[in-house]
Amino acid sequence: MEPVKRFIAGAVCPRCGKMDSVRMHRDEEREHRECIECGFSDSLRLDGRPEPKEIDTRVHKEKHEDRLSAQATKPKEVKAEPIRLLDPGKS
Repeated sequence: MEPVKRFIAGAVCPRCGKMDSVRMHRDEEREHRECIECGFSDSLRLDGRPEPKEIDTRVHKEKHEDRLSAQATKPKEVKAEPIRLLDPGKS
């Protein structure tokens, strides 16, 4: 059976800021909310327990830096200098 989705009067979407565009529904262990304007969605546990934290590994670190993102640090610029070749036969 499809859960009943209800709009929350006066609720403002945290992403787009639109009022009265957020609807919610519940399942056995979670309460879900979603914005019909921008597609934002999140959920909370009904029992109030915090979400389990992902274990830090070599692949996943708490402060992961993506080298392709705009937040990545740029390499230092190196000033190019011309070189001069010397002929060993000339003095």
